[in-house]
Amino acid sequence: MKYAGEARRAALRLIFLTLAAVCTVVLLGLVLGWAGALARFLAGVVGCLAPFLAAIWFLFTLFTLYFFRDPDAKTPDGPGLVVCPGHGRVDAVDKLSESQFPGGPCHRISMFLSVLNIHVQNAPISGRVVSVTHSAGKFISAMKADSALYNENVLIGFDSAQTPGEKIGVRLIAGVLARRIVPFVQAGDEVQRGGRISLIQFGSRCDLYLPLDYKIKVKVGDKVAGGETVMAAKC
Repeated sequence: MKYAGEARRAALRLIFLTLAAVCTVVLLGLVLGWAGALARFLAGVVGCLAPFLAAIWFLFTLFTLYFFRDPDAKTPDGPGLVVCPGHGRVDAVDKLSESQFPGGPCHRISMFLSVLNIHVQNAPISGRVVSVTHSAGKFISAMKADSALYNENVLIGFDSAQTPGEKIGVRLIAGVLARRIVPFVQAGDEVQRGGRISLIQFGSRCDLYLPLDYKIKVKVGDKVAGGETVMAAKC
C-alpha cells in the first residue's frame, strides 16, 4: 500500500538519534579516562552509567517500534461510505460552519488520539486531494474538541471520486506532545479510501468534516480505527 513504512522510518530516525546520543556519552567517558584525576573520576561515573543508558535505549527502541506501528487497514467496501481517518475515541459529533474547507455548514466528528493509539491517518474516501493547508498555532492540550481554534493544525481537503464536487475535510490537530504533523499527500494526489495520508507523532486530535446529507454512524464514546470504522454513509 502507498506510504507503507513511513511510520517505521520515523521510528528508526528517533532510534538512531538516541543511539548516537548514548554513544557520544560513552565516547566522552573514554576520552576523559585518558586525562587527569578529575577527568578519570568523571570517566568512572560515565562508565557506571553506560550500562544503564544502554538498557534505557533498548527499552526506548522497543517502545518506539510499538509506538509507530502501522498495520494495513481492512477497509470496508460499499458505495457512499466514509471511513474513519484516525485511531482513537469519538468525543464530539455536531454541526458547524467550517469556513476553510468544505466552506460552509457541515457535520463534524472529532476524535481524540491518545499517546498509545496508532499515529498514522487514513483517507476517509476515494478521490483527489484538493488542498493541504497548514495553520500555525500553539501546542497546548488537545483534550477539548475546539482545540483547532488555537492549536497548530493541518487541514486536508478531498474531492470525492464517487460524487464529483462533494467536499470532505480532515483536520489534523497538534497538542502538548504532538508537535509534528507530517502529511504524506499534497494537492492533486489521488487517494483510495483507507489509504495512508499522514502521521501525527505522539497522538492528539483529528476532525472529520462531512456534507449534511450524510447519516452519521458513530456516537460520542465510540472507539474507532483508522481506515476501518464506518463513520457515515449517504442518506
